[in-house]
Amino acid sequence: MGIAIYLIIIIGVLILSSLKQINQYERGVRFTMGKFSGIMEPGWRILIPVFQTFKKVDIRVKAVDVPDQKAITRDNVSVTVNAVIYYKVAFAEKAVIEVENFFYAISQYAQTTMRNIVGSVTLDELLSKRDEIADRIKEIVDKETDEWGIKVNNVELKDVSLPESMERTIAKQAEAEREKRAVIINSEGELAAAANIAAAAKMLAASDGALHLRTLQAINDISSDQSNTVVFMTPMEVLKAFEGFGKKKE
Repeated sequence: MGIAIYLIIIIGVLILSSLKQINQYERGVRFTMGKFSGIMEPGWRILIPVFQTFKKVDIRVKAVDVPDQKAITRDNVSVTVNAVIYYKVAFAEKAVIEVENFFYAISQYAQTTMRNIVGSVTLDELLSKRDEIADRIKEIVDKETDEWGIKVNNVELKDVSLPESMERTIAKQAEAEREKRAVIINSEGELAAAANIAAAAKMLAASDGALHLRTLQAINDISSDQSNTVVFMTPMEVLKAFEGFGKKKE
């Protein structure tokens, strides 16, 4: 009776020790006598003690923060660039068998790729085409990590830092560009105003008495303020207009 109880206890311990839980966001890579023998799906799974082992692999999307990398652009400008890579494990068996530490490996490969890509573009391209450069880094890293069972979802360039001297130069260029645009806009406004004045003058000149009426209206506007002193000199054209009226009456 006592032996039977001991046997039941031993069998129970063996069963419990061989029972493994795989969470929904994980996959288990099973090895039988040291050889890959399958993928363990989520749930409770039984392993044969001693003969079988397994390793859990998290298949959720991970973010790798690529640390600051110093590089020199194609036009010989020293910059510091950092990025973040979003990836996930597509094939758990490859991530375990093909590479020792895929998290470390993808980080190192991303750093090298980022320095190479930055060195192949100019500073203007790096600043104005960040999305395109990030896509190029993604394509290269994703292609290389296919053998590791890794799928790169996205790469984002977080920051591009320049030397202080270069930042001052860019700031001066931006200020000069703003001044240039301001001068162009001002000159376009003056040109439009001159065209309007010329059109108005042409219209007034084409109508008899219109110019005089406009003059009287301007005088009336000025005289509305009692603090103004108006000295009005009658143009010869006004006198001629009155002479014309007198001749018509005769």
